[in-house]
Amino acid sequence: MSARPPVAAYRGPHAFGDDLRRLVNLTYTLAANDFKLRFFGSALGYLWSLMRPLLLFGVLYFVFTEIVRFGAGVENYPVYLLASIVLFTFFSEATGRGVISLVERETLLRKIRFPRMVVPLSVALHALFNLGLNLIVVFTFVFAAGIEPRWSWFQMLPLVLLLVVLATGTTMLLSALYVRYRDMQPIWEVVLQILFYASPIMYVAASFPDNVERAAMANPIAAVLTQMRHALIDADAPTAAEAIGGGARLAIPLLVTAAVFGLGVYVFMREAPRIAEDL
Repeated sequence: MSARPPVAAYRGPHAFGDDLRRLVNLTYTLAANDFKLRFFGSALGYLWSLMRPLLLFGVLYFVFTEIVRFGAGVENYPVYLLASIVLFTFFSEATGRGVISLVERETLLRKIRFPRMVVPLSVALHALFNLGLNLIVVFTFVFAAGIEPRWSWFQMLPLVLLLVVLATGTTMLLSALYVRYRDMQPIWEVVLQILFYASPIMYVAASFPDNVERAAMANPIAAVLTQMRHALIDADAPTAAEAIGGGARLAIPLLVTAAVFGLGVYVFMREAPRIAEDL
């Protein structure tokens, strides 16, 4: 059995291509077309993108306020629960769809030469479109709860950006690996379930003992949700820096995010020239 040729021996397109403007245009076009086609012919159209987080919010809100009462003592718990679900849904959607994105585009990848990075980037952008719609609902609940606007709301921009970087890096990594290892999809479904329950969505990070709270905050999603609560909902709630034990320790979730993104780029660039051959 002959050894596999090195990457340089393949003539497939590279990950980013030679024209950044073309990469951006193709990414936006593919994401916009997917966004339109997803709801084509449905009666409610784009409202369907709001249904999943709202239904999940309704079920969890009833269970954790009327039965288990996780939300007792948490200021504006319904708003926090909805905002947390919306942010996690973005991460789940981007990475969940991203795993199989290259395989779904098999015909396109085999017939057309274009930067392979367009595929996972368009999946992340598509999920970001949905996040934008869902955040409108979140802010509707924020105003309905009587929360007054303040400058800290602008912190939502870097928080969403951090989540986008994490989701995009994960999507690049998983999509490249799935081409050769089809076990990645069921494995990632289990990982998403673990992340959902391990992240402070149904509860707040402050409900943990201090040592557990600091360890849990190494999870970038936990750090984002904790800071979101302070910035958007309750100014008296602990910041992510306080929850992790000091501002310097915030470098941990930031480094995790950077490492995931860097690994995603590296693996995708390594696999990109031979993706069509491996499909």
